[in-house]
Amino acid sequence: MKEISIDEFSRMEEGSYELVDVRDEGLTAYGMIPGAMHIDLEDLIDGNSEKVEAIEAVPKEKKLILYCEVGRRTRDLDDLACLQGRDCYSLEGGYMGYIRSGLADEKAREEKQHKAEESIRHKYHRELFSPFARACKKYQLISEGDHIAVCISGGKDSTLMAKLFQEIQRHKKMHFDLTFLVMDPGYNKANRELIESNAKALGIPITIFESDIFDSVDHIEKSPCYICARMRRGYLYRAAKDLGCNKIALGHHYDDVIETVLMGMLYAGQFQTMMPKLHSAHFEGMELIRPLYLIREKDICAWRDYNDLHFLQCACHFTDTCTTCHTDGTTSSKRLETKQLIASLCKDEPQIAANIFKSMENVNLDTVIGYKKNGVRHSFLEKY
Repeated sequence: MKEISIDEFSRMEEGSYELVDVRDEGLTAYGMIPGAMHIDLEDLIDGNSEKVEAIEAVPKEKKLILYCEVGRRTRDLDDLACLQGRDCYSLEGGYMGYIRSGLADEKAREEKQHKAEESIRHKYHRELFSPFARACKKYQLISEGDHIAVCISGGKDSTLMAKLFQEIQRHKKMHFDLTFLVMDPGYNKANRELIESNAKALGIPITIFESDIFDSVDHIEKSPCYICARMRRGYLYRAAKDLGCNKIALGHHYDDVIETVLMGMLYAGQFQTMMPKLHSAHFEGMELIRPLYLIREKDICAWRDYNDLHFLQCACHFTDTCTTCHTDGTTSSKRLETKQLIASLCKDEPQIAANIFKSMENVNLDTVIGYKKNGVRHSFLEKY
């Protein structure tokens, strides 16, 4: 299929084309090009009559411009029957190319950075900055003289965390240093460029180091996502320590915490929390902190959408935009089920999410039958 550049597309007369997003719903939920219609490519390949009819309903005089995530899949669609006899194009660079093009202009970048920072200070101060500062104080996450590696994956959570660290450092109530650390575990070119473009647009001076993690897990059949997540954590610790840091900060938020607690009970038969901070077992003197611990995901999404920001959903080596893994190695299907379960329960009892969170601080040891301490199992019978 012929390719059309972002510049050529931007100069086209409105009404002369139909823009078609062929990505799956997991990706379109993170944003679409304005004016695009969504038809999952798999439906076109399978010949889904409803979706094929939607394509055929577009007037023949209009050009069809199809785009995927990075422009690869739409280049090879010449054989699709529903596209025969149509003037069709593949958008060069896909959705990510479109996003990066909007970050190329220096004035636009300055305006985007200013708006993002102002929204943290004013519009979303109560939802974002206040719980960030409260978590840092409540769990003693930042200490005088710290050097914190703020680990940025390219997603919405870690990028917001970087901006919140910049904001709290601006208040100068305590002296600490920041290194905004990005690990490239084998990203494709488009994913890496999106991370770099977003960092530049938001005024985040990132330090990038490379690893071969994606290649290393290519041959692993059992739990590759879990192994990948563990390896990434180790590489981040090592890189941060080499840079003189004593802490790494990860972008897990409130909803990650309560979902993890419930998933442990439902799928692993255990009560185990996601701690706001912990000492590294393998890197002496290093700590992991989670300063987004009290921030709700819906508020992160609201900040993202208000500022028209677009981030990586996932940059897995296997699919480029993996929808099967999560940063803690759990499958997204189980996490999504748990997220949906909590949401459904909260419809009738809105306090349920908060109660799950509170349960981590309200464990009555007098009623616990068994527990594990420092790797050793104990029973209530020991002191009965």
